[in-house]
Amino acid sequence: MNTARFGRVAVLYGGRSAEREISIRSGSMVLAALQRKGVDAHPFDPAERPMDDLVRDGFSIAFIALHGRYGEDGTVQGALELLGIPYTGSGVMASSAAMDKVFTKRIWASAGLPTPAWAVLQRGDRLDDLGERLGLPFIMKPPHEGSTIGITKVTTAAEIPFAFDTAAQFDRSVLAEQFIDGAELTVAIIGSGDKARALPVIEIRAPQGNYDYQNKYFTNDTQYLCPAPLPEPVAREVQRIALESYRVLGCEGWARADVMLRASDNAPFLLEINTSPGMTDHSLVPMAARAEGIDYDDLVLRLLAGASLKIGAGQ
Repeated sequence: MNTARFGRVAVLYGGRSAEREISIRSGSMVLAALQRKGVDAHPFDPAERPMDDLVRDGFSIAFIALHGRYGEDGTVQGALELLGIPYTGSGVMASSAAMDKVFTKRIWASAGLPTPAWAVLQRGDRLDDLGERLGLPFIMKPPHEGSTIGITKVTTAAEIPFAFDTAAQFDRSVLAEQFIDGAELTVAIIGSGDKARALPVIEIRAPQGNYDYQNKYFTNDTQYLCPAPLPEPVAREVQRIALESYRVLGCEGWARADVMLRASDNAPFLLEINTSPGMTDHSLVPMAARAEGIDYDDLVLRLLAGASLKIGAGQ
């Protein structure tokens, strides 16, 4: 590939979200990969510089390695559309919808895709009947955060107030979600439209089943099985609903859908989708790509090649 055609590339990383630390790790690895491929790539932290510096400094494309709010939620995508700078990943609408776990679940449910039962809670709402409504245990989490930030598994009614307060630190509302007992899976998707495809399914086996922030990014105790040891029809179905979940939201470029596989009957349930997934040495999209023979540097270059304007190009 003639990398000179990309011009001057900005790798957007850092940002102001609770996932800043991971974004810096992702962006640093993306930057190094692009530079190894001969791309004229440079770091750019929107938390430290105004976005219009991208124009002033002559950047022609942005690789978005931001995670969470102000980077994965449509805000930076909208700014890039206004600046006329093509960018990687999903557009404004898909990014915004996918960042809101409640809105995502509503879209999936309307499309007939399986997702656990849920309730949306505000301060002052009745909480003591959640066990009856969702069953115990259930999950509480902020609807607009990622990387398992603010999430609690509620096993008894006495834990509900603490779980609510933990999630409410990060959001104005709290999502309570039915717990699906079974294997934790994730599916990376790359491409856009009819050319989008699901990569091999990964099964995540965390210590004591606790795939929290520490076990996700900072330990080597979590096991990742890729491809997941699933019967072929089950793996195909998991890939199918992951790909459909991506398409109904209008996602582009790449994403990662998280799925629980119910132990009693191997039924899959969609939890959420990440439109700017991690690209660190612990991240799962690069792992799934490697299982298909795509190394990290080639994956990053492929994602960059898919950069585009979504609104400004009339799409």
